[in-house]
Amino acid sequence: MNRGVLIALMLAAMAGLAACQPGRYEAGRQAAERGDYLKAASQWRPLAEEGEPLAQFNLGGLYAEGKGVALDPKEAVRWYRLAADQSLAEAQYSLGRMYAAGSGIEQSHERAAEWYRLAAEQSLPEAQFSLAALYADGQGVEQSFIKAAEWYRRAGERGHAEAQTTLGAYYEKGLGVTQDYGQAAVWWHKAAAQGHAEAQSTLGALYEKGLGVPQDYTEAANWWRQAAEQGHGEAQTNLGFLYSRGLGVRQDYAQAADWWRKAAFQGVPAGQTNLGVLHEKGRGVPQSYAEAVRWWQLAAAQGYPDAQHNLAYMYANGQGVPKDYAEAVKWWRLAAAKNLPIAQHYLGVMYTRGRGVPQDYREAATWHFRAADQGYAESQLELAVLHQNGRGVPRSKVLAHVWLNLAAANFPPGENRAIAVSRRDRLARQMSAMQLAEAQRLARQWRPKTP
Repeated sequence: MNRGVLIALMLAAMAGLAACQPGRYEAGRQAAERGDYLKAASQWRPLAEEGEPLAQFNLGGLYAEGKGVALDPKEAVRWYRLAADQSLAEAQYSLGRMYAAGSGIEQSHERAAEWYRLAAEQSLPEAQFSLAALYADGQGVEQSFIKAAEWYRRAGERGHAEAQTTLGAYYEKGLGVTQDYGQAAVWWHKAAAQGHAEAQSTLGALYEKGLGVPQDYTEAANWWRQAAEQGHGEAQTNLGFLYSRGLGVRQDYAQAADWWRKAAFQGVPAGQTNLGVLHEKGRGVPQSYAEAVRWWQLAAAQGYPDAQHNLAYMYANGQGVPKDYAEAVKWWRLAAAKNLPIAQHYLGVMYTRGRGVPQDYREAATWHFRAADQGYAESQLELAVLHQNGRGVPRSKVLAHVWLNLAAANFPPGENRAIAVSRRDRLARQMSAMQLAEAQRLARQWRPKTP
């Protein structure tokens, strides 16, 4: 048990001080708080040997950590048990932790659950939280999200921030409770107000999306900033996004770069990828393809598909790295395997053109179809051309029209949409009424696939 938990439990147990000898116990407590564990042990040991549960519990804590005494988990268990047998909740909880970890005693989640329950029923929030976690994982007890939620709630009602955060996640996902973003927000607000970074970060996401709370980018920025200042990488990434778009804050690429850099140095791939984009475009940072590539390589090595696509594009165009189609194909293939439509599209293009791979229209069609089926307009246009020419797929005016129709609908206004519309209408004039009706029926029935 770490020192912070030990001291917290010691202070929580002070309500029972009158049951022991206050002078010596208090002297030991003060010594422990200033780091003089040797003196703390000397003050508590005589009381512990006389059967005082608070002294037994605290002496067990010293043995568990090797503070002021030799590290000895077995001795820690012995003192915890003596205090636990006298119904001291803090000792019961600590003994449960020793069973759960198999420290100083044979590991047993069943026995851990028994001791956690005894302490939890005395309203010790740490024990309630730990018992909830056992129910969530089905360790030592029959797995039950309902019972886990009940114990997380009881711990959360006593101010346990981690329990509040977890209960919020249960409401978000509908685990053991009815799915309810409003209730998720209530519990995350409680934990966030205590400075819990994960709760602050998730609360920011609710405000950004307007889930369970009114959509409010300013409020999202507020909570993400609090979490980001505690070093929460995801919050730093999200706050950088708000600065890059000017949502809830004044648009400021330098600020976006600052927050993304903080996340990037923590190894957060989204932060690394976004920082690379700023270097590529020279926004808020000096323009540098080499620096963009450096950050994308770090994120790509972690399997982040957006970075893999960006890195592939740089190899295909020789920006920041020597032009290398084979290397571009390698990275596009990795991103495409993760169902990133733009990567699937470019991989199809490479097969069509025979760059970095042998020309293969069938393989090109396979990748374009995977992107087109997710609604990616560029691949829908490419697939239409393949069907018109019968390359890698059957020649079919009907299917070509379907994909041109979908591309025209999915492209934003501009040149590409105009091209799709023009080709669709020109093809329609070459089709029979029956063919055109079938193509329009298939287009109406089409729905984008989600990965």
